[in-house]
Amino acid sequence: MNPTRRTVLLAGAAAAFLPPLPAFAAAPKADATATPPYASYWYPDSLPSGTPGTGITWRSLKSWTAAGDADLAFNAAAVPLAPRFTPTPVNTTARSGQARIQSLVSFGPTSGNPSQGSTTADYYAPTHWSYVDELVFWGGSSGEGLILAPNAPIVDAAHRHGVPVLGNIFLPPTAYGGQLQWTRDLVQKDSAGHYPLAAQLVAVAAAYGFDGWFVNAETGGGNAALGADMLGFVKELKSLAVARGQRVTWYDAMTVNGSVSWQGALNNQNQAFFQAADDMFVDFRWSASTLASSGTKADQLGRSRYELWAGVDVESNGSNTSVSWDAIVPSGSGRAHVASIGFYRPEWTRNHLPSTRTPGDFHAADDRFWTGRSLDPSAPDASDPWRAPAVSVADRSTVGSLPFGSVFNTGHGLRWYEDGAVTSDAPWNHLGLQDRLPSRQWAVRTDGERPAVSFDFADAWRGGSSVLVDGELDQPAVVELYATQLPIGANTVVELTHRTDEGSVNVELAVATAEPSAPGATPSYTYLPVNSGNQWETVTVPLTGVSGSVHGLGVRLTATDGPVRWRLGGLVVCDIALSPETPAPPTDPRITAATGGDLRFAWSAAPGPVRHYELHRLLPDGTRRFLGGTCQQAYFVAGLQPEQGEQAARFELRSVGELYDSSDPVTVTHTW
Repeated sequence: MNPTRRTVLLAGAAAAFLPPLPAFAAAPKADATATPPYASYWYPDSLPSGTPGTGITWRSLKSWTAAGDADLAFNAAAVPLAPRFTPTPVNTTARSGQARIQSLVSFGPTSGNPSQGSTTADYYAPTHWSYVDELVFWGGSSGEGLILAPNAPIVDAAHRHGVPVLGNIFLPPTAYGGQLQWTRDLVQKDSAGHYPLAAQLVAVAAAYGFDGWFVNAETGGGNAALGADMLGFVKELKSLAVARGQRVTWYDAMTVNGSVSWQGALNNQNQAFFQAADDMFVDFRWSASTLASSGTKADQLGRSRYELWAGVDVESNGSNTSVSWDAIVPSGSGRAHVASIGFYRPEWTRNHLPSTRTPGDFHAADDRFWTGRSLDPSAPDASDPWRAPAVSVADRSTVGSLPFGSVFNTGHGLRWYEDGAVTSDAPWNHLGLQDRLPSRQWAVRTDGERPAVSFDFADAWRGGSSVLVDGELDQPAVVELYATQLPIGANTVVELTHRTDEGSVNVELAVATAEPSAPGATPSYTYLPVNSGNQWETVTVPLTGVSGSVHGLGVRLTATDGPVRWRLGGLVVCDIALSPETPAPPTDPRITAATGGDLRFAWSAAPGPVRHYELHRLLPDGTRRFLGGTCQQAYFVAGLQPEQGEQAARFELRSVGELYDSSDPVTVTHTW
């Protein structure tokens, strides 16, 4: 760990003016056109007649090769799928080992969907990953493409939280331009009787770093022969996927006789597809009786009933949707869950808001959707007609090893902060920069008035957001942050970076060394003092007198002068004797293409572990401006302009470690 982490850091410590600049290595002349990279999409083989619309590129998956994929470096995810564990549920109604959640999310259009974020904070940035078991990158259209590979930032964020991400195969209904030829293209066989598109799909997922495919065959007009070919295709896709650690989900649409007939159930019309796949999304036509019979049939097949996702369409009404919840996740201790939940388009939490929406507006709606009306998973509102996932589903966590660090970055923001100072005033989104976030947003234990807890975008220590606690604090309040399984050694410390904006508050670190005695029980915390002030400060708290493992981390806030506005900007848990060294810098930074102020950057990976890379521009007055960050080894920047009298733009690239220590910079220039 960088020795400077051991000191108290104030907001002014991140000086805008830097030491004299080092010598720069000029980039090779970039002759190629610097086009922006976008998420990839394909048709299976044959393309539509005519010409594509503006901004659309028609591609055939059958002819795809990794070597010929010019944007692969921008689109390949870099974060491995993290292991998860299930702590003791935070309330008495959530169940472990039963229903899970699948989310079918459209993050953007099929075409023109940026590979690595964009210059707006208005983005669907999910933070309630702890309830999600599978994310589907929803999309596809007859005029653009039918097979979608997810953006790398989405995969990287999901993987940090242990959530696999599936690409989407959408064979649309004829009413939406679907052509049966595309279904035939997908399931075509070669001379040896194999399905070449199955192998291509697995190769794409492996090259791009995501976890498999959602197969949605809804084009009508098929026959029994096509149904048999589709079943053979799914079997081969699953066989190849398993060998690469990938998954296959089947959507309840095409039946074994080749026709499209949504069953709303697992039955003899689709059970062969379910048995060939890992799980199945049950169409919205389900009823209490068809779900019950579906669960029974899954049991009879030797499969888990929780591999059935009961579709819940929330695209139009979100948390106002009327759902027969007891048919899926019945309440009451004596009734097991019937099936899992498949949310269709939960990005309603952003999309239903007016165009003037802010990131705070989105997260308020998202908290309502995932946590419920109480906004506190430890105290659900039993009268709430919307049975939020936190009410029924046990949360999960990936915080199981040291070192662990978070600056509570949600993956979008109005500005970019470094050590409390603004280094870019441009709004942005890039989910690959999202931290491992608290799994219980927001559990608060208090005998008094509950304060409001939220992600806040008005100020941050690093990234774009911090955690804001706002309220009277008429009684001490414990804000629970992370369920963990972290070992405690003689040199284990916790670092808190925090600031008091209003009022005066006594801050203590809350550490639980055992699981609660029962679901919903308050953890047995040990409280360790943390000093506080009205500037950003980083305080190191040794876990003196605490042994075993950390099972829960939080803060206890006691007002000495209220009301209080207190924000948390960073949290680190590490062993100071074993802390990782400052990351090594990347190598061979270069500009591979340039068109005016549009630049494509590339570099070789730094040796050793790296969380992500950050790119800054060095201005003639010595200030350093943040341009972007990414987990990939390539980055695109658009619209740069020369500064007054500037002959060449100068850039610095750094590796950033798990605890946000940065490497020395490597540099590159671009001559205007």
